[in-house]
Amino acid sequence: MKRRTLLAAAGGAALISGAGWLIGRPDPVTGLLPGAANAQAADGALPQVIEMVLGNPDAAVEVIEYASFTCPHCASFHADQFKQIKENYIDTDKIRFVYREVYFDRPGLWASMIARSTNNPDFFFSFAGMLYEQQRSWLAGGDPVVIVEELRRLAKVAGLDDAALDAALSNGPKAEALFTWYQANAERDGISSTPSFLIDGRLYSNMAYPEFAEILDARIG
Repeated sequence: MKRRTLLAAAGGAALISGAGWLIGRPDPVTGLLPGAANAQAADGALPQVIEMVLGNPDAAVEVIEYASFTCPHCASFHADQFKQIKENYIDTDKIRFVYREVYFDRPGLWASMIARSTNNPDFFFSFAGMLYEQQRSWLAGGDPVVIVEELRRLAKVAGLDDAALDAALSNGPKAEALFTWYQANAERDGISSTPSFLIDGRLYSNMAYPEFAEILDARIG
């Protein structure tokens, strides 16, 4: 999915500040809830962002997917090519598969904050699958309030309660850490569209499964 290159600083600030007004009455300056969760360390450092990994952590071949939860091309990839890659390469421990989010809009960031709320890869990938399968439904209409309610509905189906959701969606430091992480990744790896893939450090755009398989088989040897 062709997108703009990296968001300007002002756009990034809007993404981060927008994360807090989802519930209750936000601070008019920061956009965060009064008493929003503060996950910063004592030295002011932002919380660590954990890599979400499937497959063999020691595999010789690594595939990194860059994708956005709001990208329809990413949803198509996960409905098609990803299932075949998972069956033939991830579940058979032939590759290490890493998923990294790209944030081009606030709903994508909100979805990621929920998906990463437990820091559990099993929950993350399960919820990510739900987000892609029902993408049209939870994004329908574009109304931020409706989008948030739809995200909460999906998250409750996945097993989160209101307290966990409130904490996830009001965590300003986590939002800032995720956006900073995304920017650093995208700048370093030259990511300008989604989905994009790094296969053993080489950048590829989206492709059909037979092309993926040919590249992976050559790398695996």
